[in-house]
Amino acid sequence: MHPGDTTPRDGTLSELRRFDLSLSENPFPPLPSVLEAVHRELAAANRYPEFLPEKLPALIAGELRVHPDQVVVGAGATGVAMQVLRAVVEPGRSMVFAAPTFDGYPIMAEMAGVRAVPVPLDARGGQDVRALRRAIDRHTRLLVVCRPHNPTGTVLPLAELDALLARVPARVTVLLDEAYIEFLDRADRPDLHHLIAEYRNLLVLRTFSKAYGLAGLRIGYAVGDIELARRVRTQQLPFGLGAAAGAAVAASYAAAEELRTRVRRITEERDLLRAALYSMGIEVPESHANFLYLPGPGASNALRRRGIKARCYPDGSARIAVGDPEAGRAVLRAMRIPQ
Repeated sequence: MHPGDTTPRDGTLSELRRFDLSLSENPFPPLPSVLEAVHRELAAANRYPEFLPEKLPALIAGELRVHPDQVVVGAGATGVAMQVLRAVVEPGRSMVFAAPTFDGYPIMAEMAGVRAVPVPLDARGGQDVRALRRAIDRHTRLLVVCRPHNPTGTVLPLAELDALLARVPARVTVLLDEAYIEFLDRADRPDLHHLIAEYRNLLVLRTFSKAYGLAGLRIGYAVGDIELARRVRTQQLPFGLGAAAGAAVAASYAAAEELRTRVRRITEERDLLRAALYSMGIEVPESHANFLYLPGPGASNALRRRGIKARCYPDGSARIAVGDPEAGRAVLRAMRIPQ
């Protein structure tokens, strides 16, 4: 077999390259009202968007009930994270994060000439708060905390999050990555206003790519202290955010109940799939996002043999997006194959 060939050897050609579950995408297309709003905006695609975005930060700030100057927007959460990195970490300094994590963080660190300091997860797939604190030294300028964590879907308890933030030196910026916050039970969500008022070195990072299903439009934002947000805004790329972004966000906010229904469908399918995998003896961590983490060593190979694309890790573990029942059934068939 060619190294890039995922053709299964067991005759299941119907599943060949059928499911791409590698990017934790929303399985549903944008809502009709959101598509309509975007299409209207595209009629003026011959015109440039705002030189530096003002309308979108104001729109998001209104929804969050914060000042517009506290909001920074960019090309997805990844684009905003890169702005943060360039704004707060000088080349040669370091950033700390739990590992494995979102692939973009070590890549961005290398691009910015920043030293990446990965800290292994604990045995339960959670972020090790004590180890993260120990990894912070005089060279550290950025700490990334994912909540829920990518790729395991685990959630740092609120008390541990607060204790960690209270012990991070003021010179270290904390990026709280909440890309999957909408999939988290409300009781487990932190008070955004308390956090950004209490910790002036904190930026909360969010995206419209996951729950909102707008990954292809690249819309993300961070919110925090005004002075810190202004510092990050110095890295804003002129004309860097398309005009359709504002229309999509406004329409998404207007369709909040429909989107909540979709999120419920995804999380229900996630929990059903995890329960089925667990009954097969696969100890999948309880996920609070739109994906599941299948521990190694044989998970990635089992999926690959059935033509299912997943995010695979060196130890043979795999992360799969959830929400599509047909894809879930294909995963179960794949994991029943003797490893």
